[in-house]
Amino acid sequence: MKLTARARTAVTAMADIAAYGEGAPVPLSEVAKRQVLSVPFLEQVFGQLRRAGLVESRRGAGGGYVLSRDPATLSLAEVVAAVDETVRTTACPPGGEVGCTGTSARCLTHGLWRELDGHIEGFLAGKSLADVAKGAPVHG
Repeated sequence: MKLTARARTAVTAMADIAAYGEGAPVPLSEVAKRQVLSVPFLEQVFGQLRRAGLVESRRGAGGGYVLSRDPATLSLAEVVAAVDETVRTTACPPGGEVGCTGTSARCLTHGLWRELDGHIEGFLAGKSLADVAKGAPVHG
């Protein structure tokens, strides 16, 4: 199982804004520097986050991005979903007619992996950006 780079970047960057933004706009260049991320990739990801209503952009001097809601109310599941990513441990397409065996049948362990997906989704839904930001190191 692997979480995509887009989903990991979205969570990391939004947690950075929650930890260091203090309500003020944060330029993506600062997020990129602190988190060792690519600015062009962040721009793509933040376009999706903005369209999903999770962040707002502020233009001009002192501009950047702010969270649209309190970080304690933004779940990691919302962030992952906003960048059109799903966490899946099965090889079967969700709701597809072809199973992981290449036929309409599901493999012996399909139920196990689908249950794990549910646990992962529940874990991400139960964690907020504020939870992640609490563990952020202090930068001087």
